Amino acid sequence: MKTLNTFLFFTGLCMPVTTMAADLDVAIKNVFASRVSETTPGCNLGVIKNQQLIHKAGYGLANLEMNVPLDGSQVHRMASVSKQFTAVAVLLLAEEGKIDLDAEIHTYLKDLRDYGELVTIRAMLGHVSGMGDYDLIAGSYEGEKSKGSIDLKSVAGGDFRLGNEDYLTISEFYDVVKTVPLALKPNQKFQYSNLAYFLLSMLVEEVSGKSLRDYASEKIFKPLGMSHTFFSDNPVEIIKNRAMGYAQNDDGSYINEMTNLFWVGDGGLHTTLEDMLKWDENFYTPKVGSNPSKLVALMNTSNSQLMADKWSYANGQFVGETMGRMSYSHSGGWLGTSTYYVRFPEEKMSFAMMCNDSGLDAQELINEVIALYFDNQ
Repeated sequence: MKTLNTFLFFTGLCMPVTTMAADLDVAIKNVFASRVSETTPGCNLGVIKNQQLIHKAGYGLANLEMNVPLDGSQVHRMASVSKQFTAVAVLLLAEEGKIDLDAEIHTYLKDLRDYGELVTIRAMLGHVSGMGDYDLIAGSYEGEKSKGSIDLKSVAGGDFRLGNEDYLTISEFYDVVKTVPLALKPNQKFQYSNLAYFLLSMLVEEVSGKSLRDYASEKIFKPLGMSHTFFSDNPVEIIKNRAMGYAQNDDGSYINEMTNLFWVGDGGLHTTLEDMLKWDENFYTPKVGSNPSKLVALMNTSNSQLMADKWSYANGQFVGETMGRMSYSHSGGWLGTSTYYVRFPEEKMSFAMMCNDSGLDAQELINEVIALYFDNQ
């Protein structure tokens, strides 16, 4: 299958297709060689060209205890790559006439604290709402809580810890986030905010009457045939064929690293490479929504003119250039996972990397793979 599909990509090259495909497979294995072994966690990699997977493979283990190899089929937690799926759910509500993207968020979530500023849904989608991040609530492995954080305590009386030590249900977390002040005035600068995207999940629930999980399943995943994709909002559910999450100790050994945080919106999406192919296809042959082409165009439109360094931001996608080519991309990282998805519309190519070791840099790895393909064009 790889050989036939690779023909689509390498048509016109003088080197035989089978030789070129084999050479690329070897080159990709070499990318992982110094980071992943047959006894460590690793990554699933998918390369899409012209709406076909021309490379789908796993490197390393999906489960260290059971010695199950990654083979490209596993279900992965996508961390912040989830945001573009949350954004589409919000855009669908707007398409249905149930929300106004330029309305103030209190129009729909009336229990939020008074921010003293106009905070719109569009600004939240684009990370320019002035809302802050997890450091306004608690410390985590990413760093200490900020000076302006709320004073959230664990049940033992110490500072609450985000990750896998302390636990809050979705409703409990919502009660906490309701009290968090803005980090800065809206529409002043790009300020990445997981809290904003969590609140967007609560917006979907409040307006649709369904959880983000159920709404996205009905409106997005089922129409696209993404049968292994869902927002996991249940910390104890069984997820078949899941790639378990790990972290490496200083001595080189590994530990289980699975988060106990199961609110969604900013993260929480679980999916596979095959389902990401179906998601990718929707950008070229749209199916979602009552006016699919219009919805995709809106999805790809930046939410504001404010930039994140050299990037603009469009509904869960960083828009700019990767290796000199127009791209839409997003990374994801949290306990036990590191992910990256990038789409090159002019080349009709996309790359998806799903790693189950939080110490691996999916973006760095995928850029090395991208270079292999583009260097052979």
